[in-house]
Amino acid sequence: MATKAQIPREAVDRQRAVMERIRRHHAGLGRSPAAFVDTYGCQQNESDSEKLRGMLLEMGYRFTDKEEDADVIVINTCAVREHAELRVYGNIGALVHTKRKNPEQIIAVCGCMVQQPQAAEKIRRSFRHVDLVFGPHALWRFPEFLENLLMERGRIFAVEEEEGSIAEGLPVSRSGGVKAWLSVMYGCNNFCSYCIVPHVRGRERSRSPQVILDEARQLISEGYKDITLLGQNVNSYGKDLDEDVDFADILRSVSNLEGEFLVRFMTSHPKDASDKLFQTMAACGKVARHLHLPFQAGSDRILRAMNRGYTQAQYLSLVETARRYMPDIVLTSDVIVGFPGETAEDFEKTMEVLRQARFDALFTFIYSKRTGTPAADLPDPVPREEKQRWFDALVALQNDISAEKHAMYVGKTLRVLVDGESGDVRYPLSARTNGGRLVHLAGDKALIGRYIDVTITGSSTWSLFAEAASQ
Repeated sequence: MATKAQIPREAVDRQRAVMERIRRHHAGLGRSPAAFVDTYGCQQNESDSEKLRGMLLEMGYRFTDKEEDADVIVINTCAVREHAELRVYGNIGALVHTKRKNPEQIIAVCGCMVQQPQAAEKIRRSFRHVDLVFGPHALWRFPEFLENLLMERGRIFAVEEEEGSIAEGLPVSRSGGVKAWLSVMYGCNNFCSYCIVPHVRGRERSRSPQVILDEARQLISEGYKDITLLGQNVNSYGKDLDEDVDFADILRSVSNLEGEFLVRFMTSHPKDASDKLFQTMAACGKVARHLHLPFQAGSDRILRAMNRGYTQAQYLSLVETARRYMPDIVLTSDVIVGFPGETAEDFEKTMEVLRQARFDALFTFIYSKRTGTPAADLPDPVPREEKQRWFDALVALQNDISAEKHAMYVGKTLRVLVDGESGDVRYPLSARTNGGRLVHLAGDKALIGRYIDVTITGSSTWSLFAEAASQ
């Protein structure tokens, strides 16, 4: 069943026909061109880049990790914080040198950042060596854009404002073979006052349940062991569908599939988190005991200014409920420090949440002004130096809690998924617990892709250390 926002199949098929024409074009030239894809930002951006790489492979490209060797460079950008944008501008500017050496090189900049009108215009005016700019809504048309540039050159900007769509049937190229992203929905309707995402990724639109299950089955058949269901707010899944289905239903359906795997999800918005979700997590053995539940601030006044839709007490009640159903739950969260108008008293309420919730880990950020959001127009009198002091105090408290929690693992035997190499000669492998805790592991790389039992031998603030348990 197609959803309301779905791009017609014949339109996607036309893009596939373009991919085949480009493949034949390169074959006729007797060469295998190279592509370089650079990704910034969140897991959804990583998932989008997997589609970009999939399309490039279909068009006959191989991949390189050197910009100067690439015939096509694609930079997939993030708009959540200013720091990421500045890095992107710096890297785009440096590409003028590769373009000078290879004038036929095609440089594309895509993703959330360029969906902002001011960013697209800056690239148009200041980075003349960029050939193609397109936002998340136009990603499915990448082959069409590339063909036009190969045949006619010029510049293409596809950043029209729209509510968003879903394009099914695009090729995907994942790496690693152990962990996979699986998008269940796109966009966001929450309009948190500090966040640019709804403005650049459009309104919420859910993929059909059958498409999600079919993709999950395919991933399991290909040997993926750790599948993360993605959405800006997965708890809103299904609200735009004609079917009576919500995210807890999807979570249960995926976990009921045959195979050895764990299913995770992010991100979960507190205002939409439900008893049904927690009950489903507790009842389904293949659902990871990890909940990422961003609270952003501890002050009710600041939460109202952020348009978050809950209070501190409601958030802490959710934490209590989740732990009642799952005493072993690993809880992580996001916090913004220094939101416009935040006072020392407001910040202390955030510290109270840390002391009560005792998160296993925290992702912390100093507020970053985003043009086009309501928060960008609010008075912001607190000096950056004061915000930094708050930030440092927050990190210090969380580090103490994380170190204490990790120390409690020492001596225990846990089931982990070995997911890659670490680069550390003492602990050459990396692994993850059911709750998502990073484990540095001593062992042979033949273990990668397997679930094994390990004995935790040490811990730090950020990770655990282990060796394979005696079998």
